Amino acid sequence: MKTEKYCLGIESTAHTYGVSVVTFDGKILSDEKSIYKPPLGKGIHPRESAQHHATIAPTILREALKKANIQAKDISIVAFSQGPGLGPCLRTGATTARTIASYLNIPLIPVHHAIGHIELAILTTKAKDPLVVLVSGGHTCVVAFAGGRWRVFGETEDITLGNLLDSYGREAGLPTPSGPTVEVDAEKGKKFVDLPLTIKGNNVSYSGLLTAVINKLKEGKWRREDLSYSLQEVAFTALAETAERILAFTEKKELLLAGGVATNRRLQSMLKTIAKEHNAKFYVVPKEYSGDCGAQIAWTGILAYTHGVEISIEKSIVKPRWRLDRVPIPWRKG
Repeated sequence: MKTEKYCLGIESTAHTYGVSVVTFDGKILSDEKSIYKPPLGKGIHPRESAQHHATIAPTILREALKKANIQAKDISIVAFSQGPGLGPCLRTGATTARTIASYLNIPLIPVHHAIGHIELAILTTKAKDPLVVLVSGGHTCVVAFAGGRWRVFGETEDITLGNLLDSYGREAGLPTPSGPTVEVDAEKGKKFVDLPLTIKGNNVSYSGLLTAVINKLKEGKWRREDLSYSLQEVAFTALAETAERILAFTEKKELLLAGGVATNRRLQSMLKTIAKEHNAKFYVVPKEYSGDCGAQIAWTGILAYTHGVEISIEKSIVKPRWRLDRVPIPWRKG
C-alpha cells in the first residue's frame, strides 16, 4: 500500500533529457538529466538530439528512481513535456512516458514546457502572484496570471533571448548553450559598442541586434569581450524596459525571473533595480532549477492532475508550437 504519492516527470523539448521524481506535496526527490552538446560552432540538430535522448533515457530513468529511493511500481502518475519544442525530441520523451503509463496502468499528464518553468520557479521561490519574466532558448515573454490563464503582456517578435546568445556564441566560437560563456566574456568587456535597441510597444525584437553584432564580429575591429558586453547591455535593457512598463501597468507586487537565462547576474541586477523602484519583491529561480529539467514537468503535472487534467495515450500527440496563453490553468485563481 502506497503511503506517499509520486509523479515521474520527463522533459525532452530540446537539448535536455531530464527525469525527476516529485512528491504530491512538492518535495523534489530527484532531478537527473543529460544534455546533448552539438559540435563547436553548431546549433541543436533535432534528430541528433532526439537520438541522444533515446540512447540516454534508460540510464537517466534508473538514476532518477535510485536517487528518489523508490521503485517504478511506486510511481502514481507520469507527466511529460507535450510541447512546445523540437518535434523529434518531444516525441522521444512522450514515447517513454506513454510506455510507463501503459505498463504501470497509471495516469498520463501533459505539461506545457513554459508553464513548467513558471510553476517550478513559484514553488522554489515561494512567490504568490508574480509578474514573470521568462527567458530561455525557447521563450522570451513577460506574463501574469489572469482570467484562468497565464497571459502574455509582452514577448519577443522574432528570436528569443536564449537563441540570441546562442547564435552569437556560435559565431564567436563559444560552446552551445552559449549564455554562460557569453556572460563570462561580457564581464571582461570594457568598451560599449553601439548596437540597435528595438522595442515595439511591450514587445522586443532581437533579430536586428543579432545581425548587427555578428557583422561587427566579422569586421574584426572590436574585441570580442566588448561585443559580448554590449550585446548583453542592449538585449537586457530592451527586456528590462518592457518588464518595467508591464510591472507599472499590472501593479504586481512581485517580479519573478525564470528560465535558463535567469542565471545571468547582469540581467538579475537590472530587474532587481526595477522591482525596488516599484516596491515589488524580486525573486529568481534557483540556479539548479533554472534550465530545462524533469522537476518542472513533474511538479506541474501534479498541479494539473490534482485539478482534473489527464490525457489518453491515443490523444497524447506532441505540440511543437503551443502557446502558453492557450493553456487553461485550473489550479490558480484570478
